[in-house]
Amino acid sequence: MRALTLVISILLVAGNAHAAPSTRVAWTPQTLRFVKSGNGEHGKELAQSCAACHNPTNPAPQLEGQLATYLYRQLQDFKAGSRNDPVMTAMSSPLSDQDMADIAAWYAGQEPFRGTGGGDDPTRIANRGDPTRMEPPCAVCHNGGGEGEKVDTPRLAGQKAGYLEKTLMDYKSGSRANDVYHRMRLIAGKLSETEIKQLAEYYGKLR
Repeated sequence: MRALTLVISILLVAGNAHAAPSTRVAWTPQTLRFVKSGNGEHGKELAQSCAACHNPTNPAPQLEGQLATYLYRQLQDFKAGSRNDPVMTAMSSPLSDQDMADIAAWYAGQEPFRGTGGGDDPTRIANRGDPTRMEPPCAVCHNGGGEGEKVDTPRLAGQKAGYLEKTLMDYKSGSRANDVYHRMRLIAGKLSETEIKQLAEYYGKLR
């Protein structure tokens, strides 16, 4: 309950600072049904071009097992310019809404990558947070095992540590700004670079 209160407080502060979300995707029941009904077989065909970057040997994130809603929103944000990346903007621009839902369905249906196990969180922020900084536990939104939950809170478990570290650093610097109501920028902004590295390594090792 205490952790949930911290999250609510952060969102209220962020909501006052930024009145509008940093994405054009509104999670209406209709949109959720649309994404849920994505055609994974068509998505498999489209995803062949994704594999050039999204593979185990490339710094780009692993997409297998990621939440379909999260992937769909990221593609929409790249196309709309809410999230900046020249390569991904070019890749997403020709995609229709249906294409995005199909790609998301394909990746969401794949077996997620697994870490080596035995991860340790020396920061304790992942599961306990830090009330002295009004820093909520990551587990409140990303679940205790880092598997993600709710509408589009992404899976972190087994993700490449380097990618997670870069993502948190981008939120911390503000260079990534498609987090709804500034929430990840507020959270990452309170973390030290050492804590960010430790959290990335922790989640990268989770199964």
